[in-house]
Amino acid sequence: MAKKETEVKKVKKSESDKIREMDTATIEKNIEELKQELFNLRFQAAVGKLENTAQIKKNKKQIARMKTILTERANAQK
Repeated sequence: MAKKETEVKKVKKSESDKIREMDTATIEKNIEELKQELFNLRFQAAVGKLENTAQIKKNKKQIARMKTILTERANAQK
């Protein structure tokens, strides 16, 4: 019984929480990198060389998350 009481639950941080910990400049830099990677993935898809098509969707979602957090910060300053 004592062991169960002392156990601490580990909570995983969501992607959004990880992004919120970053500063604005880092987020903007990451967005630019993801956009470049997305461009390359789209090019690979057009040529037929892309193996993991799900990566395009993941990149788009990550960019959207980052832009959403930047918008939240901008609205919080108003």
